[in-house]
Amino acid sequence: MKVVDFNYNLPEELIAQVPLEKRDNSRLMVLGKQKNSIEHRNFREIINYLEPGDCLVRNNTKVIPARIYGKKETGASVEFLLLKNINGDIWECIVRPGNKLHIGTKVIFGEGLLNAEILEIMEGGTRKVIFSYNGIFNEILDKIGLMPLPPYIHEELKEKDRYQTVYAKYEGSAAAPTAGLHFTPELLEGINQKGIQIANVTLHVGIGTFRPVKEDTVEEHKMHSEHFYIKKEDCDKINNAKKNGKRVIAIGTTSCRVLETIADETTGLVKPQESDTQIFIYPGYKFKCIDGLITNFHLPQSTLLMLICALAGKEFVMNAYKEAVKEKYRFFSFGDAMFIN
Repeated sequence: MKVVDFNYNLPEELIAQVPLEKRDNSRLMVLGKQKNSIEHRNFREIINYLEPGDCLVRNNTKVIPARIYGKKETGASVEFLLLKNINGDIWECIVRPGNKLHIGTKVIFGEGLLNAEILEIMEGGTRKVIFSYNGIFNEILDKIGLMPLPPYIHEELKEKDRYQTVYAKYEGSAAAPTAGLHFTPELLEGINQKGIQIANVTLHVGIGTFRPVKEDTVEEHKMHSEHFYIKKEDCDKINNAKKNGKRVIAIGTTSCRVLETIADETTGLVKPQESDTQIFIYPGYKFKCIDGLITNFHLPQSTLLMLICALAGKEFVMNAYKEAVKEKYRFFSFGDAMFIN
C-alpha cells in the first residue's frame, strides 16, 4: 500500500490557526459508513446522533506546557520540548540546536527555577535529560513553559486552556487529543442526561503524532509508542454497551487506539490495564471494539488519516476530504470535526 495514495490537496488558508470563540460552534461532517452518506451539521448537533445506552470514550490526558527556553552555561540560547517522562525527573526531550547539546551539557531555565543536564543521546536524536529544581515540577512548568502547539500553527495561543479539553485531568501529553476540544460542559451534561455513558481512558499523546511517514509503503512505517491506562469502572461502561448491543464511540484517534490495543479479539470486551501501545491501524484492519469515531481532519499521508480510512473505507474518506476542502471546512487541531457512524 503506497503512502502517496493518502495524499490530498489542502489550501493553506484552510488550516485553522486559532480556536473558535465557542468550542461547540465548529462544523461537523457526519459520515454514514454503511450507506456512504455525508451530512453537514454543527458540532453541538452531535447529541442527535447518539442514542441512550451508547458509550462515548474520551481521553482525559492533560497537555503540559512542554516547550521551554533556556541558556547554556556559555549563554547560548536553547529550546527543549518535553516528550516523555522516563522516570522521576528524567525526561526524553527534543532539543535545539541538537548539534550543540552533548552529553554533560547543562542548561538553565527561568533564571534558575529549573536546571537540566543531558544524560544520553537517544535513538532519533532526542536526549535523555535530568532536571533539578526546588518546589513542584509542574508548577514551575506552568510559570516558564509554553503550550507545544503543532508546527502548522503559527499564531500565538492567547489562552492556554484552549489547547486543553474541558475534561483534561492527568498531566503528561505533549499534544492535545484534539477531537475532544469541541466539547463543552453543557454539551457533556446534555449527553449524560440523554442516557449516554461517558468512559475515560488516559493516553499521553507524544509529538510523534505529528511526525510524517517517511517510507514509501505504509506497511514499512514504524509507529511511535505512547503510554496509556484505563480503569475498571470505565471498562465496565464500555463492556456494558457491547453486551447490550449498543455502540462504543471513541472521541479521537487516541481513544480509538487504546481500545483497539486492549480489546479481546473475539468479544471486543476490554480489561483495565496500564501499558504502551504502538498499534498502527490502516486499511485492512478489522476493528474489534469501536463502532464509531469523532475526530478532526488530519494531515495528508498521516497515520491518523490511514486510521480513518480503515474505519470508513479509503475511497469514501478521500472523497469526503475533497468535499470538506470544497466546502471550506477548517482543518487540523483547531479545525472542524467529523463523526463516522
